[in-house]
Amino acid sequence: MQCYRPVQPVKAMTFDLDDTLYDNGPVIASATASLNDDIARLYPATAALPATQWTTIKRDLIKANPGLASDMGRLRYESLYAALAVEKLADEQRKAAAQSLFDAFYDARSNFSVDNGIKQVLATLAEKMPLIAITNGNVDTVKTGLSEYFTASLHASVGRPSKPHRHMFDEAVAMLKLPPENVLHVGDNLEKDILGAHRAGLQSAWYAANRPMNLQREPVSVLPTVQLANLHELTWFI
Repeated sequence: MQCYRPVQPVKAMTFDLDDTLYDNGPVIASATASLNDDIARLYPATAALPATQWTTIKRDLIKANPGLASDMGRLRYESLYAALAVEKLADEQRKAAAQSLFDAFYDARSNFSVDNGIKQVLATLAEKMPLIAITNGNVDTVKTGLSEYFTASLHASVGRPSKPHRHMFDEAVAMLKLPPENVLHVGDNLEKDILGAHRAGLQSAWYAANRPMNLQREPVSVLPTVQLANLHELTWFI
């Protein structure tokens, strides 16, 4: 563990999920490939749309509803619904098709197991203090077996701005009924997690599960309270 700031007593922790507790890249790549296969098999006209058209669809959706930029699940569903217009389906059929495709993607997106060592760390921490998940993504914490360690899971949405906005940090602190300086946020992203946490007055622990951790290769806006060599070091705060 490397300390960059004075450490205050830690009475609760908040956790990012993707790329902090597991490497999310291969999971999303596999789920996206499965989604593309389903589209190609069921909706060939939609599958024929160029990548630029999908980009335009997403851009136009966010322009019409900026809150969608914080809600990856809703944005994906709305993008599928918009793209399926080329299939000339009745509206209810198109809604059902978009929902079915999204549900299959979401199922695949959460179809992985978290390392048992990580689960043991979370279990050890959860015995001593409350833990809250704070994520910009939409992983199913029940399916992945993570929900049992968290007293709550906050997901960015249309009405809940994504990190680094302080909204979810403030919401977690309100739930915990603790001073923010006694809450430690653990995350991999130095902007979304570390900067966001410090803006809200929380302490922060930087840990990335998906890449080597080298500050010289990261876009650094603010230093974390501590940098972890592994998540087991969090038990030091118990």
